Amino acid sequence: MEIRVERDAPWMSESRQLPAATYNRMRTLLRKAPGAVFVPIRSMQFLAIVDTEEIVFVDHLRKNWAAVAWRDFRPGQRSALDAAVPYQAIYYREDGPTLMRRLQAEFASALTALAAKAPAGDHPARVLDFPPRKGGATY
Repeated sequence: MEIRVERDAPWMSESRQLPAATYNRMRTLLRKAPGAVFVPIRSMQFLAIVDTEEIVFVDHLRKNWAAVAWRDFRPGQRSALDAAVPYQAIYYREDGPTLMRRLQAEFASALTALAAKAPAGDHPARVLDFPPRKGGATY
């Protein structure tokens, strides 16, 4: 399947930081996905399309046009795994800075909800060995 997202000329860009928990959860979900992760942000009626290079946000009114993109994640610049990750936010609409006020928090919440629904594919089933109780009945 091919998804095409169009972009206008960038209206503005700025450096931002993504909390480590959000970045790490995003990378974990992306590692389990075949190529991209689609994160519905229902509270804002947005869809985040996450791939290895960037996150593109599209809204329900213009489904194939990017509103905001986050790219150039630099996890190597952080001093610890629990430190925020710097990135570049690119706004393709004039209301981009206004959207960012909610987008980062709502994206984190949507990622958490999506991770809770993900199957536990990394944890194969195991048979547990229960030793018999002394003096107890065996069935």
